[in-house]
Amino acid sequence: MHTTENAIDSHVHRRRWATLAVLCLSLFIVVMDGTIVNVALPSLVTELGATTRQLQWVVDAYALVFAGLLFTAGTLGDRFGRKGALQLGLVVFLMGTVLASTADTSGVVIGSRAIMGLAAAFIMPSTLSILTNVFPAHERPKAIAVWAGISGAGAAVGPITSGFLLEHFYWGSVFLVNVPICVLAIVMTMAVVPE
Repeated sequence: MHTTENAIDSHVHRRRWATLAVLCLSLFIVVMDGTIVNVALPSLVTELGATTRQLQWVVDAYALVFAGLLFTAGTLGDRFGRKGALQLGLVVFLMGTVLASTADTSGVVIGSRAIMGLAAAFIMPSTLSILTNVFPAHERPKAIAVWAGISGAGAAVGPITSGFLLEHFYWGSVFLVNVPICVLAIVMTMAVVPE
C-alpha cells in the first residue's frame, strides 16, 4: 500500500479527491448531453422545421462520432498528455454547445452535435486515465465507483433537465446549460488536475 502511494507525487495525492470532482463534472456533461436532446426533438420540428431524418441525425451524430473516435482519442491522450486532451475536449465541447444553442437550421444542430461528440471522445477516456493515475490502488475501486455513479446520474438527469428548460426557456437552452458547466470544468482542470 505504501509503495503504491509513494509512486504518486505527494502534491497530486493530496488533491486526488478534488481532481476526482473535476473529472466527474467533465464526465457528467458528456453523459448528460447524450440524453438531454431527446426531449427537445418536438421543439426542433416546430422551431426549425426539422424532418424525421434530421431528428434522427440530431440524436445519432453525437453518439456515432463519440463512439467512433473514443479509442483513437484515448490513444492520442495517452501519447500527448491526458490533461491536455481533457482541456481540448472541454473547449471544443463548449464551442459545439454554443453553436448548437444559436443554430437556425437543423443542419447546424446536427453539425454541432457531431463536434460535441468529437469533444466527448477526448473527455471521457481522459477522465478515467487521469483517475487511475492519481489514486493509489487501494482507493481506486472507490474512485471508479464514484465516477461510474456520476455517469449513470448524468444519463438520468438529461431528460429531466431538458423538460424543465423547455418549459421555461427556448429550445436552445438545452445546449446552453452546458456553457457554465464547461467553463467551470475548464477552470478547475487548469487549477487542480495534474499534468
